[in-house]
Amino acid sequence: MKFPMVAASVLLLASARVAAELLTADKAEADINTVELQRVLWNLNKIARDNGGTRAFGTPGYKASLDFVLERLQKRFARELDTFVQPFTWTFDQTLNISVTGPEGENVFVVSPQYNPATPLPGGITASLINTPVNDATGSMCIESQWDGIDATGKLALVKRGTCAVADKLKFAKAHGALGVILYNQLPGTDYPTPTLGAENIGQLVPVGIIPLEVGNAWIDRLKANENVVVNLLVDAISEQRESWNIISETKAGDPNKVVMVGAHLDSVQAGPGINDDGSGTAAILEIAGSVKKYKGFPHKIRFGWWGAEENGLIGSSYYTAKLSPAEADKIKYYFNYDMIGSPFPKYEISSYNNSGIGPKLLQDYLVSKGKTVEFSDFDGRSDYAGFVNLGIPVAALFTGADAPWDPCYHQACDDLDNINWEALTINAKAAARALAVVANSLEGVPPRLLAIRVSD
Repeated sequence: MKFPMVAASVLLLASARVAAELLTADKAEADINTVELQRVLWNLNKIARDNGGTRAFGTPGYKASLDFVLERLQKRFARELDTFVQPFTWTFDQTLNISVTGPEGENVFVVSPQYNPATPLPGGITASLINTPVNDATGSMCIESQWDGIDATGKLALVKRGTCAVADKLKFAKAHGALGVILYNQLPGTDYPTPTLGAENIGQLVPVGIIPLEVGNAWIDRLKANENVVVNLLVDAISEQRESWNIISETKAGDPNKVVMVGAHLDSVQAGPGINDDGSGTAAILEIAGSVKKYKGFPHKIRFGWWGAEENGLIGSSYYTAKLSPAEADKIKYYFNYDMIGSPFPKYEISSYNNSGIGPKLLQDYLVSKGKTVEFSDFDGRSDYAGFVNLGIPVAALFTGADAPWDPCYHQACDDLDNINWEALTINAKAAARALAVVANSLEGVPPRLLAIRVSD
């Protein structure tokens, strides 16, 4: 008479255990906590500190960041997740030295963008400045007509930064004979981000140094007084092919034909440790992976991507999406992107497009429940969602803002542990965990993939 009761007890215990192992949005949210996010970012910050202050593509700091994430995925999470490294090669660029010397021989504060062409060495370029018109509405020297009548032959063009890509200004300057460009910042001070000129523009640009607004305005006054202002620009830079890597990790459980994916870029800019950009996204999805591995029963496979060389032009994620066959792209039912989700003075912005389906609402509902005001934007092609959007895969993204007023340390050396709003990061990571859990359990509200589109163009 006791055996049926024992059997029933065993069945009840097994049922309770299975129920406890099911992935739910509430459980995924509860697994995310500030202390563990801080631990991840502390390690990334230390990696940068130990490797010249950076975790950029092509540097030892990026390789160490890769190894840090792999240690968790391939050792601690290996029973539940299958992980592989996807190599790719891209053009590495580094400015070894840059200087701007003023007309009185003074050293001027200057920063160099990535993929800055080198000047002749060892002396650089010494030439007279030629002033160019300012148009803050359309951007200064951003269109061909703004250069009409300007002959910059043999001179350094003095151009105001802002609005359009720096590379566009440099192309026009080269076409009008300039030897180089002195680009003065559009805002006062010396806390301004370092742009990238893009490897695709190699050979099409002139060298550039980015100087403070105050210095640029002072030189403009002298030029307007018909003074010949002679300055020197020196850029010592290297450019070469280097290998980098994406990390792809996915649950052993779940239907391989129905994949829900989340991603964040692992690299920083060369100028700093990249703790908000994008250590914040890296930490969030690593902690979500640590949560997901605890559960079973979700019907859809969950895939994580840590992208390399994002700061060099979305290279890693573009490589990954370009390698997907149409059949493989069809299997990815949703993609969530998390790039800069812990800005010190955050906005809560959700990006989407006409095929985003339920994802933005899942993120919005949680953020609103926590008293946050949500903003919305269309995808602009500036982060790793671009390749997925171009394939027509449903996509949503969270973003807390770059540049002032949201992140005054954007793309700078001060993007360290002091550059994180821990409440924002924790709330956004919890929102991300909940949204993933919902879609991993049900594709209700997820539209099919669009074909033959290119939204980011």
